[in-house]
Amino acid sequence: MSETILQERTGTGSKQAFSPATGEVIGQYEPTDMSHVPELIARARKAQKEWSSLSFRQRKKQILKMRDYIVEHAEELADIVSKENGKSRVDALATEVVPCALAANWYAKRAKGVLKPFKLASSTILFFNKKNEMMHVPLGVVGIISPWNYPLSIPFGEVVMGLMAGNAIVLKVAGTTVMVGKAIEKIVAAADLPSGLFTHIIGSGGAVSTAMFENGVDKIFFTGSVPTGKELMKQAADTLTPLSLELGGKDPMVVFEDADLERATNGAVWAGYQNAGQSCGGVERIYVQEKVYDRFVELLAKKTSALRHGPDRDFDVDMGSMTTEAQRNIVHRHVQSALDHGATVVATSHSIDAEAEQKGYFYPATLMTGVNHSMDVMREETFGPVLPVMKFKTEQEAVELANDSTMALTSSVWTKNKRRARRVGAALQSGVTTVNDHLYTHGQSETPWGGWKESGIGRTHGKFGLLEMTHPKLINYDILPARRNLWWHPFSRRTYDALLQALRFNYAGGNPFRKLSNGLKLMGYMIPKMFGRWKV
Repeated sequence: MSETILQERTGTGSKQAFSPATGEVIGQYEPTDMSHVPELIARARKAQKEWSSLSFRQRKKQILKMRDYIVEHAEELADIVSKENGKSRVDALATEVVPCALAANWYAKRAKGVLKPFKLASSTILFFNKKNEMMHVPLGVVGIISPWNYPLSIPFGEVVMGLMAGNAIVLKVAGTTVMVGKAIEKIVAAADLPSGLFTHIIGSGGAVSTAMFENGVDKIFFTGSVPTGKELMKQAADTLTPLSLELGGKDPMVVFEDADLERATNGAVWAGYQNAGQSCGGVERIYVQEKVYDRFVELLAKKTSALRHGPDRDFDVDMGSMTTEAQRNIVHRHVQSALDHGATVVATSHSIDAEAEQKGYFYPATLMTGVNHSMDVMREETFGPVLPVMKFKTEQEAVELANDSTMALTSSVWTKNKRRARRVGAALQSGVTTVNDHLYTHGQSETPWGGWKESGIGRTHGKFGLLEMTHPKLINYDILPARRNLWWHPFSRRTYDALLQALRFNYAGGNPFRKLSNGLKLMGYMIPKMFGRWKV
């Protein structure tokens, strides 16, 4: 993902932010003085101790204030996301603002159930006097480095997740979407949190991440490109700082011959062109069974052609601009390379204002056929509004094509056969597989998000996201006040025999009388040793 569209104001340290759709100035801000970062993180660590001492109920009360602020200021938030990211206001409301309210509500109300202490069942007679309790301890200070494609919902979901788990948060948003970061500041301020618990640092990605490592941030959650994720892993190795990495996807959509083609093509338009295709979990490649391939392409071409792209002035567009010029150039390169190697553009969206389009980073929704796996458009993350379509014959071929990728974030299966859907879904290599749908689970607070291969490490969202925000800690204790364990000193032949009897009591099977005999002999030695005095 590329750097920001920013220009320094002459004679001052402030910077201006511009709309990628219109080129207009939408705000200005002051970068953080990086020499202050040690102090900011020290303040965060102090505030975290106060915050983590509060009950889940007390934290919940504060987080719900954020939810209420989001609901009250929904249109304002959608507007700033639309202006700075380039997506339409409908898109911003549906995929950014609404999920933020849902996240604040879910984590506020469900964190206690996920993170409260719980007992572990005993596994053997050897430990009959032991109890185990699991706790989830806050990490401390959590760093969040977020991208520009979902500048509100991605970082905010992780912010509330971390806060409800008892952590302090240091946030660094993408340079391209700093004004959305400032909007997050306002949301968090509505919660009246302890001073210093939440910090928004504005600066270059490399400088901020380095400062996080140098000042002992306890874990970093990063969403962005594969190369940047790998660089962070190299940095993290020096301090063994844990990372959660969501690095993108090359997500397949598999359409079988019995699929509802009306729904499948509608879903392809949504998951492929929404946010100008700048979704890590969006459709990047489509495989259609040969019997319905022509009909699928025909329907998808009509719907692609019907889409309107341009600046959102009066809710009259279906797709806004791309967010950066660099990303638009990547999309153009992928499409042109495919065309040079025999692919065909079947349909594109149409502009509502060709003159206005020249001022922004627009790229039309583009449907392609005649593609294959030798092309970048089928191998690399395009991250733009391009849908390349291939045909397949058999279920096995579809799975092999879908899994032929270095990434494994999301996938989808389109069929009316539930058994096939589950079978193929289980075979696809991705962290999320949806049936007759795609992309939307990122908006469900309760569902985990993440993948494997080069799509990253770890999970965010839901139960698994909350667990990533904590250290698992075991508390082990005696039920009765014993003086020694069976395996403690002094040793003797009788100690050896008792351990054998314990092993045979648990696992030898066979004659129940022999099992009982081993158990009685074991207890006859173990109890006196545990509760008796060591005579020396």
